[in-house]
Amino acid sequence: MTTADLSEGAPQKRRTPDAQAFVDMQASPEFQELRHRLRSFVFPMTAFFLAWYAAYVLLATYAPEFMATKVIGNVNLGIILGLGQFVTTFVITALYVKFANRELDPRSAAIREELEGPLK
Repeated sequence: MTTADLSEGAPQKRRTPDAQAFVDMQASPEFQELRHRLRSFVFPMTAFFLAWYAAYVLLATYAPEFMATKVIGNVNLGIILGLGQFVTTFVITALYVKFANRELDPRSAAIREELEGPLK
């Protein structure tokens, strides 16, 4: 393959590892570190969001007077907390994207490079 082939958009390939290579990589310290980093973000964030959602549902069920508290005009606390659920979802998504770009993607790219080799 010439450099002209690469510049003209010729498909670049990586080697295809066998099943044992995947098993070996999964047991490697690099892969374990990647899993640890992912779980250290995902599990606490999931627990936080589920607790926040459960609190909202419990307040709506057992404290309707509190949720009906007017804040501004006809806007009550229940509406604000309900919209807060959507805002929280977007914030968590943005945090995850930033975390993945900074922590996960470089590690996973290095693992892929080690497993499949560089592009040819």
